[in-house]
Amino acid sequence: MNGLLQSSPQLTAALIALVALVALAFCSWLVSVVKRDVSIVDSVWSAMILLAAVVYAAVLPDAGGRTAPVLLLVAIWALRLAGYITWRNWGEGEDRRYQAIRARNEPNFKWKSLYLVFVLQAVLAWIVSLSLLPAIASVRPLSLLDVLGIALMLAGLLIETVGDAQLAAFKAKAGNRGRVMDRGLWRYTRHPNYFGEFCVWWGFFIIALAAGGWWTIVSPLLMSALLLKVSGVTLLEKDIGERRPAYRDYIVRTNAFFPGWPKS
Repeated sequence: MNGLLQSSPQLTAALIALVALVALAFCSWLVSVVKRDVSIVDSVWSAMILLAAVVYAAVLPDAGGRTAPVLLLVAIWALRLAGYITWRNWGEGEDRRYQAIRARNEPNFKWKSLYLVFVLQAVLAWIVSLSLLPAIASVRPLSLLDVLGIALMLAGLLIETVGDAQLAAFKAKAGNRGRVMDRGLWRYTRHPNYFGEFCVWWGFFIIALAAGGWWTIVSPLLMSALLLKVSGVTLLEKDIGERRPAYRDYIVRTNAFFPGWPKS
């Protein structure tokens, strides 16, 4: 085993990152037990991926030309997302999605949440972070493919940032209470923040592809599945039409994920 790790620096870095992410998940779980609020994991999610990137850069013996830009891009993405989610959820208590998970797993959810929520999120964040590994490890010269990946990542970051800002400004106005946000980017897709996140991780994969990491396609595929079918669009809209009838009309005229011109 030691020989395998010594001959495969990327494998070594990946395993160390996994241990680091599980440790962060454990510490976050302890905080959630005190607060009785497991939804803090949403704020920690992007920090887990940033931690993995830092571990890759620290453990790998050689740093290529992609290391600094990739670390910078990941840091900007992670800090913005963690900061926004923390600000949005401050003082709101446990998110209703996690309240439902808690109700389904009582008694002793306090202990079950360690693996059902926190360790699971750590493993998912680790898999998503794998597209960063070959980009940080590679010493191949930068290419046009890198430029394309960086451009797509930055476009996604801009889309999700603008979408979040537009929604926050909309909710801040008392007169919009109970109304559906269908302006700005939200006119063209019901989830511009999720679409932006989709672009971010396909952008990082393109950078990994330029570094020879074709096998990391598992990262954007997993993120796409999470956004579309698991914790993103599907979960958020599961019963929203029943809770907010006006949203049903919004669904009819607006694309769910990929932007498109509104239907009349």
